[in-house]
Amino acid sequence: MSTVDLGGRFGLDFELAFRESRVQRALQTTPADVSAAPQLTFARNVFVPLTTACRYTCTYCTYYDPPGEASLLSESEVRDRCRVGADAGCTEALFTFGDEPDDRYTRIHDQLDEWGYDSLRAYHIRACEIALEEGLLPHSNPGDLDRAGFDRLKPVNASMGVMLETTADVRAHSGARQKEPADRLRTIRAAGEAGVPFTTGILVGIGEEWRDRAESLAAIARLHEQYGHVQEVIVQPVVENERSDFASPDRTTMRRVTAMARRVLPESVSVQSPPNLAPVRELLDCGIDDLGGVSPVTDDYINPEYEWPALRELAEIADYGGVPLHERLPVYDRYLPDRFRRVGFDGLPADASPTGAWLTGQIPDALAAPDVHGERFRSVARREAPLATPETGASAPGDD
Repeated sequence: MSTVDLGGRFGLDFELAFRESRVQRALQTTPADVSAAPQLTFARNVFVPLTTACRYTCTYCTYYDPPGEASLLSESEVRDRCRVGADAGCTEALFTFGDEPDDRYTRIHDQLDEWGYDSLRAYHIRACEIALEEGLLPHSNPGDLDRAGFDRLKPVNASMGVMLETTADVRAHSGARQKEPADRLRTIRAAGEAGVPFTTGILVGIGEEWRDRAESLAAIARLHEQYGHVQEVIVQPVVENERSDFASPDRTTMRRVTAMARRVLPESVSVQSPPNLAPVRELLDCGIDDLGGVSPVTDDYINPEYEWPALRELAEIADYGGVPLHERLPVYDRYLPDRFRRVGFDGLPADASPTGAWLTGQIPDALAAPDVHGERFRSVARREAPLATPETGASAPGDD
């Protein structure tokens, strides 16, 4: 039986192969082949754009700033943002930044040196510690990392993530500082080796073909089969912006690719659709079960032209689909220690982490803390305050 060998294609130092039949199954999938999820979840977060410096120059991205213009949040700015988020009932500090800035970003490196940090990674660890001090669980999107990098960040992160985007060689990633699919695949594998609950995803509409989408999803599924660490996969459409000349994919495309994701991925892996970017109501029957991280207090700094929906709107989406809506932590229930899972949890607990524990360092202590923050984390994990839907006439949390 024929196989797809991405390890050989990209010259990876590890095996990454899957059967061609898995790709064909994905390509033959339609929305009629999957079912709507019985519930929807979301996380309440505060966006912390640690720096806008990035070694890459992807043509569809409005997040990065060129050298001389890139910003770096100070410790006090990180603390202020996290404090506002915790006061608003958030549980997640979403740390975003470009991949490790290269030597062109002299001002960023000089600022880090002035603050006493030898690298952005060292500063990132301190920023995560600040979030924990203020009562939030960090979820970091740190860009390309090796196993050692994940090992350093894991004790101060409940979960982490990086978008695969695509395994295709596309024009959107071209240029002297292009993003390589092989680096992203190495990163997803390294997260698995480190036992990090992980978020990844594909970007739809940047020049990839249908087979590329199928292979990208199959690669994620294969890596999850090896390490058990992928908690959710985002199916994200590219959106029109000032830097991008890519048209947003149409409704039919998004329905089909979302259904592909649901059919290719293991049932335990959530399929996420971002409600500020995708036509979520039209995708509910395609298998999505998560609406991602939504902030009641900060913008989407990666897609600033596309506002977060109010939390009431999430309840309306769930009501439209006739399903309940639940808030979740940045780390999914199945990766939580048994003592923090809700009574009646009917999911599949994650198998043992390759490193012995999915949550380490300061994270278990934060979940068990006897203060108001720890109680908020445990209350969300236990689903003690179900969100109201429009049918009840009550306000969804965060709309007061």
